[in-house]
Amino acid sequence: MKPLPRQGKTFPNGESFATLCSKLGDLMQRLTSGAQTLYEGIRHLPIVSPHGHCDPEWFAQNSAFSNAAELLVIPDHYVFRMLYSQGVSLEDLGIGHAADPREVFRIFAKHWHLFLGTPSRMWISHVLQETLGIMTSLGADTADMIYDQIGEKLARDDHRPRALFDRFNIAALATTDSALDSLEHHQRVKDSAWSGRVIPTFRPDGVLDPDDPDFAENIRALAKLTQTDISDFSGYLAALRQRRAAFRDMGATATDHAIEVIWTEWLEDPDTLWPRVQSGAASAQDRIRFYGHMLIEMAQMSLDDGLVMQIHAGSKRNTNAHVMARFGRDKGADIPVQTDWVRGLEALLNRVGNRADFTLILFTLDEATYARTLAPMAGHWPCLRIGPPWWFHDSPAGIARYFDQVVETAGYYNLAGFNDDTRAFLSIPARHDLWRRAVALHLAQQVSDGAFDVSDATHLAQELAVGLAQDAYRLGR
Repeated sequence: MKPLPRQGKTFPNGESFATLCSKLGDLMQRLTSGAQTLYEGIRHLPIVSPHGHCDPEWFAQNSAFSNAAELLVIPDHYVFRMLYSQGVSLEDLGIGHAADPREVFRIFAKHWHLFLGTPSRMWISHVLQETLGIMTSLGADTADMIYDQIGEKLARDDHRPRALFDRFNIAALATTDSALDSLEHHQRVKDSAWSGRVIPTFRPDGVLDPDDPDFAENIRALAKLTQTDISDFSGYLAALRQRRAAFRDMGATATDHAIEVIWTEWLEDPDTLWPRVQSGAASAQDRIRFYGHMLIEMAQMSLDDGLVMQIHAGSKRNTNAHVMARFGRDKGADIPVQTDWVRGLEALLNRVGNRADFTLILFTLDEATYARTLAPMAGHWPCLRIGPPWWFHDSPAGIARYFDQVVETAGYYNLAGFNDDTRAFLSIPARHDLWRRAVALHLAQQVSDGAFDVSDATHLAQELAVGLAQDAYRLGR
């Protein structure tokens, strides 16, 4: 391989290395300027948060958040999984164990350096500085002072959940709720004089998946809640339709399904399988087939009631057996696995996928599937939209990779915009801001490359920031 030319040498076209470097610098400056202009056009748009895991009780009760540890550390698996990876015990962090919240925050502050290079560092820095107005650098020596400053802010009325919701300029926020949820908190929000739009999302995994450890108990609860005889399959479907209707009455526009291995299959006689599933006597293969059938049933119900369907696939849950046994589910040990979308969704798509009045949004943790399968699929099937980078890939580099892999095949209008998918309410503006900055950089590069002009980029920036999510989730513009 020939060495790169040194400064002062001349290239065959007569341009010196220094001249080319200068031109590259000019290009980067123009790109940055163009990205900044695009970003300024979308940075203050309302936030549409169509999928996430905030607690609706926050907005129903509107009580003050308790303390910095409960706000920033204990509920955030991004945070405690990193600390655990460096030998910090979950007990010391107040996970599944009573702990002094001030001491929890001290531990977090002492290990703040562990988050360098991660999106968590960006999000939490944004929360501290932009949301809470704390400009002191976080560290072991400032932990107590910042803990107290956060406590003082949280005690103020203008930092209660509803006030922050309004300050964040959130147009709509969807929570994710069990099919068995009473929806009482959503009812309380709906009945209040407050104008914030907080809506539920129907999450039926616990009453669809026979491999759920609580499936039998959940089915009994479903029958009791709906006052429906579910001894036969038709009664079971009727109970599910009733719950979907209750969610729609509370403003829901979507369902959500979390699946490790995606599989769909249409059963001609689910009635004969249902008694074995209900009693716990079904084989492992029959349980998979039943769940695959129920995903198609959910899609067909979406054609009837208009609820958008989401599938989050490719996460092997609770892989740390010790942590699972000691602390329970969802403690940071969920790891991405390979996903076969083409074969897994074949039965569902060939039954309802040609219907443009049905929307199915797909989320993956297997990035290799973006270019190989998801973009080609979304570029063909009328029902499909590709969800934004999710979980481990909701980062500047992850967003850049996402656009690079999906746009050329799926285009922009087969994407579902952005959702923050977070339990950390105060981080919502930070996550949307990061997305909008990444969108601006991507579109500026597209303009620089000659893919389209500035007017197209300006319109696309608006769509990627807000419009596509409003359309995909049927939230209205």
